[in-house]
Amino acid sequence: MEKQSLFVQVANLEERIGELYIELGTLKQKIQDLIEENQRLQQENERWRKVSSTADPLTSAGSGIDNLYEIYQEGFHICNVKYGSLRTEGECLFCLSFLQKTEDA
Repeated sequence: MEKQSLFVQVANLEERIGELYIELGTLKQKIQDLIEENQRLQQENERWRKVSSTADPLTSAGSGIDNLYEIYQEGFHICNVKYGSLRTEGECLFCLSFLQKTEDA
Protein backbone atom coordinates (compact mmCIF):
# COMPACT_ATOMS: atom_id res chain seq x y z
CA MET A 1 0.00 0.00 0.00
CA GLU A 2 2.81 2.39 0.72
CA LYS A 3 4.11 2.11 -2.83
CA GLN A 4 0.67 2.86 -4.26
CA SER A 5 0.32 5.88 -1.96
CA LEU A 6 3.69 7.23 -3.11
CA PHE A 7 2.67 6.75 -6.73
CA VAL A 8 -0.58 8.68 -6.16
CA GLN A 9 1.32 11.50 -4.45
CA VAL A 10 3.80 11.72 -7.33
CA ALA A 11 0.94 11.70 -9.87
CA ASN A 12 -0.84 14.49 -7.96
CA LEU A 13 2.37 16.52 -7.77
CA GLU A 14 2.95 16.03 -11.49
CA GLU A 15 -0.59 17.26 -12.23
CA ARG A 16 -0.10 20.36 -10.05
CA ILE A 17 3.24 21.10 -11.75
CA GLY A 18 1.50 20.89 -15.12
CA GLU A 19 -1.17 23.34 -13.96
CA LEU A 20 1.49 25.71 -12.62
CA TYR A 21 3.36 25.47 -15.93
CA ILE A 22 0.22 26.50 -17.82
CA GLU A 23 -0.40 29.36 -15.36
CA LEU A 24 3.22 30.47 -15.74
CA GLY A 25 2.82 30.54 -19.52
CA THR A 26 -0.32 32.66 -19.19
CA LEU A 27 1.43 35.10 -16.87
CA LYS A 28 4.41 35.28 -19.21
CA GLN A 29 2.10 36.22 -22.11
CA LYS A 30 0.37 38.88 -19.99
CA ILE A 31 3.76 40.36 -19.07
CA GLN A 32 4.75 40.41 -22.76
CA ASP A 33 1.49 42.16 -23.65
CA LEU A 34 2.02 44.74 -20.90
CA ILE A 35 5.60 45.40 -22.05
CA GLU A 36 4.40 45.95 -25.62
CA GLU A 37 1.57 48.23 -24.47
CA ASN A 38 3.98 50.19 -22.29
CA GLN A 39 6.34 50.67 -25.23
CA ARG A 40 3.48 51.82 -27.45
CA LEU A 41 2.25 54.27 -24.81
CA GLN A 42 5.75 55.66 -24.31
CA GLN A 43 6.03 56.26 -28.06
CA GLU A 44 2.59 57.87 -28.10
CA ASN A 45 3.51 60.15 -25.19
CA GLU A 46 6.75 61.16 -26.90
CA ARG A 47 4.89 62.03 -30.11
CA TRP A 48 2.33 64.06 -28.14
CA ARG A 49 5.12 65.92 -26.37
CA LYS A 50 6.70 66.80 -29.71
CA VAL A 51 3.39 67.93 -31.17
CA SER A 52 2.39 69.93 -28.11
CA SER A 53 5.81 71.59 -27.80
CA THR A 54 5.56 72.90 -31.36
CA ALA A 55 1.95 74.07 -31.04
CA ASP A 56 1.43 77.81 -30.66
CA PRO A 57 -1.19 78.52 -27.96
CA LEU A 58 -2.25 81.72 -29.78
CA THR A 59 -3.16 80.09 -33.08
CA SER A 60 -6.10 81.21 -35.17
CA ALA A 61 -8.98 78.96 -36.18
CA GLY A 62 -7.48 78.33 -39.62
CA SER A 63 -4.15 77.19 -38.28
CA GLY A 64 -5.97 75.10 -35.64
CA ILE A 65 -7.29 72.95 -38.46
CA ASP A 66 -3.78 72.79 -39.85
CA ASN A 67 -2.63 71.57 -36.43
CA LEU A 68 -5.28 68.83 -36.45
CA TYR A 69 -4.11 67.75 -39.89
CA GLU A 70 -0.52 67.69 -38.63
CA ILE A 71 -1.53 65.64 -35.58
CA TYR A 72 -3.29 63.19 -37.89
CA GLN A 73 -0.17 62.98 -40.07
CA GLU A 74 1.88 62.27 -36.92
CA GLY A 75 -0.21 59.12 -36.47
CA PHE A 76 -2.91 60.16 -33.99
CA HIS A 77 -6.68 60.12 -34.21
CA ILE A 78 -8.42 63.49 -34.42
CA CYS A 79 -11.96 62.12 -34.65
CA ASN A 80 -14.39 62.15 -31.75
CA VAL A 81 -14.38 58.34 -31.67
CA LYS A 82 -10.72 57.82 -30.70
CA TYR A 83 -9.35 61.34 -30.31
CA GLY A 84 -5.72 61.42 -29.22
CA SER A 85 -5.02 57.71 -29.46
CA LEU A 86 -2.34 56.30 -31.72
CA ARG A 87 -3.50 55.13 -35.15
CA THR A 88 -2.15 51.59 -35.36
CA GLU A 89 -4.31 50.27 -38.21
CA GLY A 90 -3.65 52.77 -40.99
CA GLU A 91 -6.09 55.44 -42.11
CA CYS A 92 -9.20 56.24 -40.07
CA LEU A 93 -12.39 56.95 -42.00
CA PHE A 94 -13.79 59.07 -39.15
CA CYS A 95 -10.69 61.27 -39.08
CA LEU A 96 -10.62 61.57 -42.86
CA SER A 97 -14.30 62.47 -42.90
CA PHE A 98 -13.67 65.16 -40.28
CA LEU A 99 -10.78 66.59 -42.28
CA GLN A 100 -12.91 66.58 -45.44
CA LYS A 101 -15.68 68.50 -43.64
CA THR A 102 -13.22 71.14 -42.44
CA GLU A 103 -11.87 71.58 -45.97
CA ASP A 104 -15.38 72.04 -47.33
CA ALA A 105 -16.30 74.62 -44.70
